[in-house]
Amino acid sequence: MSERKLIRVRDVMKREFDLVDGMTTVKEALLKMKYIETKALIVKKRHADDEYGMVLLSDISRQVLATDRAPERINIYEIMSKPLITVHADMDIRYCARLFERFHLSRAPVVENGEVIGIVSLTDMVLRGLCAMWE
Repeated sequence: MSERKLIRVRDVMKREFDLVDGMTTVKEALLKMKYIETKALIVKKRHADDEYGMVLLSDISRQVLATDRAPERINIYEIMSKPLITVHADMDIRYCARLFERFHLSRAPVVENGEVIGIVSLTDMVLRGLCAMWE
């Protein structure tokens, strides 16, 4: 019986992500996005005892676009999710996939030493991780 190759979250996560302030308007956040392929914005902590937040583009679509709200008048903190379920960079992607399934997640911030170092998604785990197991 062959031993399974261990693939960690850090091996498949996206290291490029956009970090925004909660007081930023939706319009400003969208204009400042550096990584156009991103589907999520990580919201900075306000202080050391705070937690990270996250806004998905689907949140902006549902809560701003579909409701015909003005993006220049809505702050990110109004539509963000917080606190977040985060994953550790050294987690096995199989456990990460189980966590995503249990809590109906599509992506989550990857945290190491209390700082976000990337974002991992189901797509990353399947296309990068599962395929790497066969190599």
